Amino acid sequence: LHGLVRAADGQKMSKSKGNVVDPLELIDQYGADALRFFMAAMESQGRDIKMDDSRVEGYRNFATKLWNAARFAQSNGIGASDTLPAPDASLAVNRWIIGEVTQCQSALDKALGDLRFDAAADTIYHFVWDQFCDWYLELIKPVLQGDDAAAADETRKVAGWVLDQILVMLHPFMPFITEELWHALAAETGGRNYDLIIAKWPSPRANVDAEAEAEVSWIIKLVSELRAAKSELGIPPGAKMTAHIPEASEALKQRITANTAILDRVARLEAVHYDAAPEGASAQIVVDDATFILPLEGVIDIAAEKARLSKAADAITKEMKSL
Repeated sequence: LHGLVRAADGQKMSKSKGNVVDPLELIDQYGADALRFFMAAMESQGRDIKMDDSRVEGYRNFATKLWNAARFAQSNGIGASDTLPAPDASLAVNRWIIGEVTQCQSALDKALGDLRFDAAADTIYHFVWDQFCDWYLELIKPVLQGDDAAAADETRKVAGWVLDQILVMLHPFMPFITEELWHALAAETGGRNYDLIIAKWPSPRANVDAEAEAEVSWIIKLVSELRAAKSELGIPPGAKMTAHIPEASEALKQRITANTAILDRVARLEAVHYDAAPEGASAQIVVDDATFILPLEGVIDIAAEKARLSKAADAITKEMKSL
């Protein structure tokens, strides 16, 4: 049982009010998968559902995100997996995503067992969009395009397996696009020839790797802090920078060395030095217990940035006094 499906303003739908929504029109506009996912995501127990077109459109964008992820996979030689358990993995980024699949599947099973379809939809949505598309695919690009053939081969196997698990877990919510992609990925590697609807439910048989989770969380935090600092200073996102860490621990140095390609490609950090930063203007970011000093000479117009900050400070001071 679920609540009433109401109009966007919360009123009951009524022919006399003229606010009745024809689901077939929504399907024509956004697709059956987007409408179906919307209904599942909005179905909180004890709450009515407000029929909001913008939310349906958002789930169509989610379907597009998944489609583009599958296209990226195909263009990089990633196809269907031939294993139900997680493949063997040595790279931290691959061990991390396997653990994320395990946690997602566990949370999804619990939500479905409790008949909390909204929680189930939210779980698979954030795993696909945040962990898989926004971070994992970004972090493996240097590996796929690097010179280490063994690492690239491992990553293709893991990525194909993760994408398979996503399609199976998402199938109850978005049956049409997942079935289409299931066969498209199989055609890429010439593997399975059965339909997704009869595929076995995920069984990763893997544990969460705490070491890999800590390492990838550190990378994500560093990249996020660097991007935020660039945005605040008006530095183009693609601009490469160098960093100085005067008091770096041996563990930190090893972590940076192990992820040099990722830091160069994703964080746009072309060099890290373990000495004092040169004299002059610099920005600082703190990640865990390490301070990264980023020299700004030649990167931004220091005088213009000082003027901008002074103007902003004056405006804030004026507003404070007026209050």
